[in-house]
Amino acid sequence: MVLCKKWIYAKTFTGAPEAGNFTLETEELPDQLKHGEVLCEAVFLSVDPYMRLFPVPVGSVMMGEQVARISKSENTDYPVGTYVKTMDGWKTHTLYSDASKLTKVQDLGDLPKSLALGALGLPGLTAYFGFLEGCCPKSTDTVFVNSAAGAVGMIVGQIAKIKGCKVVGSAGSDEKCKWLKESLGFDEVFNYKTKPLEAALNDHAPNGLDCFFDNVGGEDTTIVIKHMNKYGRTAICGAISQYNKSKGDKGELPYSPILMNLLRVEGIQIMNYVQKWPEGLKQMSQWINEGKIKYKETVTEGFENMVSAFIGLFSGQHVGKAIVKP
Repeated sequence: MVLCKKWIYAKTFTGAPEAGNFTLETEELPDQLKHGEVLCEAVFLSVDPYMRLFPVPVGSVMMGEQVARISKSENTDYPVGTYVKTMDGWKTHTLYSDASKLTKVQDLGDLPKSLALGALGLPGLTAYFGFLEGCCPKSTDTVFVNSAAGAVGMIVGQIAKIKGCKVVGSAGSDEKCKWLKESLGFDEVFNYKTKPLEAALNDHAPNGLDCFFDNVGGEDTTIVIKHMNKYGRTAICGAISQYNKSKGDKGELPYSPILMNLLRVEGIQIMNYVQKWPEGLKQMSQWINEGKIKYKETVTEGFENMVSAFIGLFSGQHVGKAIVKP
């Protein structure tokens, strides 16, 4: 028998995720497979803020994407050693009777397969389509990206630089800010924990903003929108500042600057671009191989540390894409 470990969503979130929201269980899977079946073993697992926003029913395996390797197979289309992406959640092994539900990991050459969960996965595609189609950047634009050292923000900023924009980013530590400026080429960066947003935008974008890629939400969104230039474009991708709150921020509404400056504000959901994913992956792969886009991963070792890696998302412990290696 094969022993599968799995993290169960055991208690409804109230506020920030805690260890008590999860329990670790085991399950025995059969050694002998039937015709057409494959057994997948997790190689890399993803933890992402959206898991806090859209949890599975209590008692179910916690949701999430993973890169897995087929360790046993009775399916000629998916031989042993094939790498696949699945939405199996927080578990070490999965038995599939219908392998057609699996997605083979694209050929990444010498790049790590974990990129299929990051820069060449949903975060990278979110950045690509969310920024290019949500913000429609021009080379003369000034762009602001918050949570800029995260899995999506770091890609958005670099795409903006490729398009010739001036890029301003915010992050939660001086170390992250240094990395954004020195390694990724952001023009201006600031630590939002030590410098108020209003003052930072006055200093780093004195002529206003043309594009805003929002990962944070809440009152910060209203403040930034007030700094937008006429015909500015805002892509609302996430609201991590609000996920752990029972009630959202209260404050000034942004309707007046949206109206008076003829702003475009668009919500971004990556599933809206499924038909275009191949296009995005091809371009992102090219930029990475050309060195135009760099990536960073924070890798947590050990399946037993899935919960701590997830909790760390909400306290700024990770730089770039958070990955767990079981």
